[in-house]
Amino acid sequence: MFSDERCESYYLIGIGGVSMSALAMLLHEEGFRVRGSDRAEGRFTQLLRERGIPVSIGEHESISEKTVVYSAAIDGMHPQLLAAKRAGKRLMSRAQLLGAVAEEYPHALSVAGCHGKTSAVAMLAHVFYRAGRQFTCHIGGEDRLLTNYFSTGKEYFLTEACEYRRSFLQLRSEVAVILNIDRDHTDCYADREDLFEAYCSFAARSRRVIVNGDDALARKIPHACSFGMYEGDIRAEKLVSEGECYSFTITERSVPVLRVHLSCIGKVHVRHALAAYAACRMYRFTPSEIAKGLESFSGVRRRFEKVGRLCGASVICDYAHHPREIEASLKTAQRICRGSVHLVFQPHTYSRTRDMMDDFVSVLRMAEDPVIYQTYAAREPFDAAGSAYTLVSRLPEAVYVQSPEQLLSRLAGRVAREDIILVLGAGDIYDIVTSMLDC
Repeated sequence: MFSDERCESYYLIGIGGVSMSALAMLLHEEGFRVRGSDRAEGRFTQLLRERGIPVSIGEHESISEKTVVYSAAIDGMHPQLLAAKRAGKRLMSRAQLLGAVAEEYPHALSVAGCHGKTSAVAMLAHVFYRAGRQFTCHIGGEDRLLTNYFSTGKEYFLTEACEYRRSFLQLRSEVAVILNIDRDHTDCYADREDLFEAYCSFAARSRRVIVNGDDALARKIPHACSFGMYEGDIRAEKLVSEGECYSFTITERSVPVLRVHLSCIGKVHVRHALAAYAACRMYRFTPSEIAKGLESFSGVRRRFEKVGRLCGASVICDYAHHPREIEASLKTAQRICRGSVHLVFQPHTYSRTRDMMDDFVSVLRMAEDPVIYQTYAAREPFDAAGSAYTLVSRLPEAVYVQSPEQLLSRLAGRVAREDIILVLGAGDIYDIVTSMLDC
């Protein structure tokens, strides 16, 4: 696949990440020797071991493999990465490996955007699966049926195209979907124009481009097709809320094609469904094939996922860590809740919180009594200007907590059975809250 030698071996630093673990599974299925390390145990390290892929915890295991792959979360001073450089190993970033994988398939379909990539790719995978196509999917989250990696063959490759550090410029796609272009990753993009130029470069590396016609920046990119709720070649008409989900009629250039009834919660998924529909029509799927796949999609873990109850109230977890995502998730929860919505938010990275402070303050004021958990630093050193404590100082109605015990104490006695505890963030808040759920 990536070498003339069938005995080629790979070592993945950060193998427990959602994307890295999917790539490890793919390499393993192709017959390569694969193992790796991560700083902590997690759901995906367990799944890898179950599939026969060795995983070590820590940063000092010696590496005998010829090729070393590292995730974007690994800095240049990581002990194993430094040792691999000194030993003259072949080094590949996660993005480079993903690009090399995509080259091995006749048809590569990628989805880019600051929000919604995971859900859109998972929806696409369900369509391909239900239609019986030979495909492999690399999902940046865990689909409830297909997980983060699933393969039935090697004709089509479906993947997320991540804009962080311009990773998606390693991909060449036959069909590329751009869901939106929103200010984010302020640690690697100087401004909105810098971000837009990166998306233009990504689109230029693709044969056909599909864009969100409702997004002011995305629709500026030359495209073959557009979709949208309000603008686009492919539209959603006669939108109806059916409990927590939506049904709508898909039109192609104003011509009604079919009615779709989604099984996933949230209006945001209507736009994801339109994107998936547009991409599948590029590959001549019939409308009925697409509808079956879209309707079989029930969601992705950590994307408005009902996880149980805490202090008697229903708990919904969502990966939302950007102001626009927070607003969408909060509005959905407020729409379906019969009681009160109690928001728990964990900021993700100091740079994002610092540079988008005003936007975070504005959207969090939409909640009655938000609880702000200490910042998940991810790859960054402490920065007081972007800390959760600083965010709370701008929100008199908010409360700052920094431990599971403090969080539980804050919620106990304040929530009722008809309420929703909405837990938002891309860090470890999901694991923290799910470990506290009522039995």
